[in-house]
Amino acid sequence: MASASRPGSCRRQAAFITGVTRPPSDNELGLFLRSRRERITPAQAGLTAGHGARRTPGLRREEVATLARVSIDYYTRLERGRERRPSVAVLDALAGVLGLDEPERAHLQALASHAAGNGTPRPAVPRSGVRETTLVLLEALRPSPAAVLTRGNDLLAANPGGLAIFHGLADWPPERRNLTRYLFLHPAARSLWADWEGIAAGHVAHLRSIAGQDPGGQDITGLVEGLLAESEDFARFWSRYDVKPRSAGDKRFQHPTAGRMTLCYENLPLAGAGGQRLIVYLARPGTADHDAMALLDKLAAGQD
Repeated sequence: MASASRPGSCRRQAAFITGVTRPPSDNELGLFLRSRRERITPAQAGLTAGHGARRTPGLRREEVATLARVSIDYYTRLERGRERRPSVAVLDALAGVLGLDEPERAHLQALASHAAGNGTPRPAVPRSGVRETTLVLLEALRPSPAAVLTRGNDLLAANPGGLAIFHGLADWPPERRNLTRYLFLHPAARSLWADWEGIAAGHVAHLRSIAGQDPGGQDITGLVEGLLAESEDFARFWSRYDVKPRSAGDKRFQHPTAGRMTLCYENLPLAGAGGQRLIVYLARPGTADHDAMALLDKLAAGQD
């Protein structure tokens, strides 16, 4: 991993866990439609549930087709991956029936574009080198913890606090430092956040949104395959098919050396850097949270 303080610088093999969604496939559009269909109740869709037990969770295919004003055969082929060029009007109708929010609508459109062969080509191996100016920026941001990540959450560079904030991550060799793997596989991660379940759910929902931009991309597919085999918790969150990109928010840390602190964060894409992004944690000066953040930076200096 590159360091932000250079002087003078301006899987384990295992079977998939039974019953979980597989990694990104050639039919991500169908998988997504089915996952949303199974979450909508007849009442939510304005239908009468009728009497007796329903064998299908959520809506049936024929109910979705009727509400979207497409044939049952067409919708079935679409969900099974046999129809790969839905029109904008059909996508809009399905999004309305399934109650998709804006991120989910964008995800649906991206998956449909990919299914039709209109996806934007991406490099097979995302850029791993970090610009010198970005390293200078990491240093200038201190004491705010900051790090550069790939779209698959590989940690490429960090200032002292940016590495130390993920307690125990420095114990892993640089080539293995991935924040998704850390979140689900490193024992220290379980106690680092006050709400690990919420952090993990949001993290996977963000990863889903990235995967939708390039279904089958080698970097995301490899990460997901490994974690489906190694982590039941990851498999549980992945199978939900929640989609929610994140660009900013707050996180409550229970750091073993810096103590408790609530930090806001910004997730910023780096222009012309092959999908790299900068994540920065912040706190208002003069607050206890800022003091804890500054202590973390002080303790971590010289240890990255």
